[in-house]
Amino acid sequence: MAWLNPFWSSPKAYVRPPKRGLAPELWASRIPFTHLENFYEVFRALWENRDNLPYAWRILKDGVCDGCALGTSGLEDWTLHGVHLCNVRLRLLRLNTLPPLDPKVLEDVEALKGRKSRELRRLGRLPYPMLRRKGERGFRRVSWDEAMGLATEYLRRHLPEGAFFYLTSRGVPNETYYVVQKAVRALGCNHVDNAARICHSPSTVVLKEALGVAATTCSYTDLIGTDLVVFLGSNVANNQPVMMKYLYHAKKAGTKVAVVNPYREPGMERYFVPSDLESALFGTRIADRFFQILPGGDIAFLHGAAKWMLEEGWVDPGFIRAHTAGFEAYKALLEAIPFAELEKAAGVSREEMRAFAEMVGRAERAVFVWGMGITQHTHGEDNVRAIVNLALLKGFVGREGCGLMPIRGHSGVQGGAEMGAYATAFPGGLPVNPENARRLAELWGFPVPDRPGLTTPEALDRALEGRLGVLWAIGGDFREVMPDPEAVEEALRRVPLRVHQDIVLSSQMLLEPGECVLLLPATTRYEVPGGVTETSTERRVIFSPEIPGPRPPEARPEWEVFQELVHRLRPELKDRFRFASTAEIREEIARVIPLYEGIQRFKAKGDQFQYGGRRLCEGWRFPTPDGKAHFRPVPLPQKEVPEGAFRVVTRRGKQFNSIVHEDQDPLTGAFRDAVYMNPKDAARLGLKPGDPVVLENAFGRYAGRVYLAEVKEGTLEVHWPEGNVLVDPKARSPLAHIPAYKEILAHLRRGEAEAPSPLRP
Repeated sequence: MAWLNPFWSSPKAYVRPPKRGLAPELWASRIPFTHLENFYEVFRALWENRDNLPYAWRILKDGVCDGCALGTSGLEDWTLHGVHLCNVRLRLLRLNTLPPLDPKVLEDVEALKGRKSRELRRLGRLPYPMLRRKGERGFRRVSWDEAMGLATEYLRRHLPEGAFFYLTSRGVPNETYYVVQKAVRALGCNHVDNAARICHSPSTVVLKEALGVAATTCSYTDLIGTDLVVFLGSNVANNQPVMMKYLYHAKKAGTKVAVVNPYREPGMERYFVPSDLESALFGTRIADRFFQILPGGDIAFLHGAAKWMLEEGWVDPGFIRAHTAGFEAYKALLEAIPFAELEKAAGVSREEMRAFAEMVGRAERAVFVWGMGITQHTHGEDNVRAIVNLALLKGFVGREGCGLMPIRGHSGVQGGAEMGAYATAFPGGLPVNPENARRLAELWGFPVPDRPGLTTPEALDRALEGRLGVLWAIGGDFREVMPDPEAVEEALRRVPLRVHQDIVLSSQMLLEPGECVLLLPATTRYEVPGGVTETSTERRVIFSPEIPGPRPPEARPEWEVFQELVHRLRPELKDRFRFASTAEIREEIARVIPLYEGIQRFKAKGDQFQYGGRRLCEGWRFPTPDGKAHFRPVPLPQKEVPEGAFRVVTRRGKQFNSIVHEDQDPLTGAFRDAVYMNPKDAARLGLKPGDPVVLENAFGRYAGRVYLAEVKEGTLEVHWPEGNVLVDPKARSPLAHIPAYKEILAHLRRGEAEAPSPLRP
């Protein structure tokens, strides 16, 4: 009943207890109500959902949030007593309460092409299967039988090597991920991937190799009262705003917060938590220290800090000696790199590196949190390794108040990868190889392909080459998330059959068919009979019950559609591929993925468990072959910046991943066309706020306006996905193949009237 008192919260567990009562020393302002944005969101949600308020309330009260991956059950979570609600969830609510769209609007897609993606979504839910053939102006309604017959015909023609299946994370539950990946493998290939590919795939790879686990090692409660929380390449104020509530209590418990980022993010400096009266009135100062490094300078900065920690003795030699391997090689690499080289690569002085090293070194406990600013580089895996190395110097894993947290931005990505909806991993995160394929074949009763499948970037490469016959996308919009949107458009047009299975319209659906485009209406997680589950950042598997309410006329759960697909294409597997309900799916998940033992007993709101317990590697027991954590020497990335060029980073504004909600970001004040620029760079170039400018490189052109901000000199930031026009489409990390969205080099010139961006999110 937390919703009865929406302006109070307290931790359910902590490392040290927060201070009781008011904490004026943490206030961002002595003047109350200087920031009301979050309150406006409540009234906006009421107005936006006014035609379906009872259903909207039931979703909030009983459903598991379909936004970021912090996890809830209704309005409560497992970290705090009190209301758990943020403006991201309120913004996403309308996607679940929209009425069906009028199919007539799709009879001529030309009339829709100028609309922004958010305008397309507002047209309503997809009500029926719809088909458009090459040369036709728009879509016509078809039956499910005709739609499935057409899909079956094309898949027969192009399987196994000419088909690719993709799942985004717009609330997609574990049950769907599991059935889809199993279906794809039953059809003879591993060409299935999900949105984790472009966010934390490097984190998964590195944590597995270093610690033997592939997920966050701690709980959110470990943040509250630990000595230090470090954020690297992460802006949780924008992307996971409920985290700010945890930090409010952490600050009151004496926790220090360090932020390593090229931009001094206003939301990380001070934040107003709307559901705690003190913070709602006066705000809370969050970061104790910002370290503004150059984009791509993370490894150099962390190496510099590690050098200082070793020199000053701010390490735990007993832990290193007894519980790690590879330390001597790591130490030798650090000793071989002079500080001058690290300073140049990081963009900060050795004194700043020492200040950070002292914060880490003098802490008895610390949690490291990172996001896309770390992973979305060609050296994304090495960035994560550098974080792990630093944490291992003090044994900051496997004990209270310590941990490594690759924070998730989507409610489905953690579970999606663990369910095996991944080109490079089977269920449970097992590598795709002959041994694991044989094991799965024994469990499933049919042969399982044993070679890794196409990742998302590789599949689009193949489509551009004209070598992909079927692309089946559950949610998402490749135009708005992948580099080089014009090439992506061309790739999609060359695919003979595209199937878009979704709840609302997206811009990629309107692209001309190669031969045919099918639209299949999907259910939201709240509409699936029998309820579903998600897995949060802290490894908590949570049951979300079916919520009574209106339904689009012919929307179907995605898992049912893929089961039917297998029955049509492989009728001999009907007896070995048959689920009567989501409960039966959960029973099989528990058998196939040991970590998920217990999921088969979920039946009601509040059912949950945290696999691995509160902390992984508890007591410094590491599930690696030798039982130890592994240091890994990481070389400095070599990337020359051409004369006069800027480093450019893509960033989020008022949006949820690629779903843009507003043109202006209330935390920064910037509009979508902002080019965040240091005032010194602007003065050097004779530019002032609002001046039109153009960024250019070999991959594209971006037109925007100067926005002065506390960003690192020589660095620019532009909003994502619009800035994707500047991303090198071939620049990817070596193991996870993640695109390098944070590794752009471009020249800037004064601009006049320029063609608008090809993306209109």
